[in-house]
Amino acid sequence: MENVKNRWLIAASAVGIHISIGSVYAWSVYTKPLMNQFQWGLKEVSFTFSIAILFLGLSAAFLGHFVEKHGPRKSGTLAACFFGVGTVGAGLAVTLGSLPLLYLCYGVLGGIGLGVGYITPVSTLVKWFPDRRGLATGLAIMGFGFASLIFSPIEAKLISTVGIANTFFILGIIFFILMFASARYLAPPPQGWLPEGFKQKVESGEKKLAVDLSELTANEAVKTRRFYLLWLMLFINVTCGIAILAVASPMAQEIARMTPATAAAMVGLMGLFNGLGRIGWASFSDYIGRPNTYTAFFSIQLIAFFLLPSISNALFFQLLIFLIMTCYGGGFASIPAYIGDLFGKKQLGAIHGYILTAWAAAGLAGPIFASWVRETVNSYSLIMYIFAGMFVVALAISLLIRLDIARLRAKLETARAQG
Repeated sequence: MENVKNRWLIAASAVGIHISIGSVYAWSVYTKPLMNQFQWGLKEVSFTFSIAILFLGLSAAFLGHFVEKHGPRKSGTLAACFFGVGTVGAGLAVTLGSLPLLYLCYGVLGGIGLGVGYITPVSTLVKWFPDRRGLATGLAIMGFGFASLIFSPIEAKLISTVGIANTFFILGIIFFILMFASARYLAPPPQGWLPEGFKQKVESGEKKLAVDLSELTANEAVKTRRFYLLWLMLFINVTCGIAILAVASPMAQEIARMTPATAAAMVGLMGLFNGLGRIGWASFSDYIGRPNTYTAFFSIQLIAFFLLPSISNALFFQLLIFLIMTCYGGGFASIPAYIGDLFGKKQLGAIHGYILTAWAAAGLAGPIFASWVRETVNSYSLIMYIFAGMFVVALAISLLIRLDIARLRAKLETARAQG
């Protein structure tokens, strides 16, 4: 008998990669130390993070075919090399006091590692978990969301004890080892493999094996309307979520009259709810379906963003923010499973890469738009109402895509009847 790998260890390997690259969300820990050491401005230091997220989106899009062609082991190793070298290179940039080198190493090289590492485990996990597709992708992407909670205190401690450059050197080596080791275990399941208990239920007729609505290549997928509907849904969800992340503390102080310390504590907890939303919503989507999950995201956030400007009670304000964060994280974690439902597993990684360009675009658009509106009208209320309006559009799109799904199901039923 063929020695089949343990799918839960495959999931753990995926988490290992995502926890490493998710440390990018703890970038703000470096901000003040870098500003103090080199007298660089806030915009100059923060631009490193923007470059990294931009190249995450670009590399996910352009290297998605590499992931599909060469498999998760090689692409995971490539991600380990880029992210590890990029982080160590950031240490060299700090040693030399070179901002352009920091942009090149952490922003460009690290960003490429981010993009390849982000999509590498996803299509593999979907194949290992035909019975719990949402749970599988949610587990890995949860690691990305929780990483800032894990690495922020570690980075702060290291910076205070060994300095900024050595922190980059130490973490770069740790990230490389963890990602490289995780990539070595990643592999797709044997052809036609099903989990033992699930296989018996399918054979007995107790359970039906879910059939994807189509099996398309990435190039075929981008020619369909449903691809762009998915792209727009993710773009709106991420734009509003990232904007909230960017302005949460000052907005809480202005609207809910929270103290700076309480607002800072709220921002820390937002990371927790971001991570919980990834595993919670993605797992729940296995039961209620991906179309219902996204309709729920947009309905909840439409109401939450509309209510936020009028909430002066600090506790209720925070509850709404945390609810929004679960939907923000859940949107990331549920999208790979939705892609699998609509386009199949043939080139899921490459299609996921194309869809993630919505993240790159939103990462630039969200914070810039929120800051511009705040400076123009001197109020966060208008921003919240605009975002509520955007979720009306997103809700309409989540209902419109159901027409495509219904048409595909009808086509599939007709083919079954004829075959």
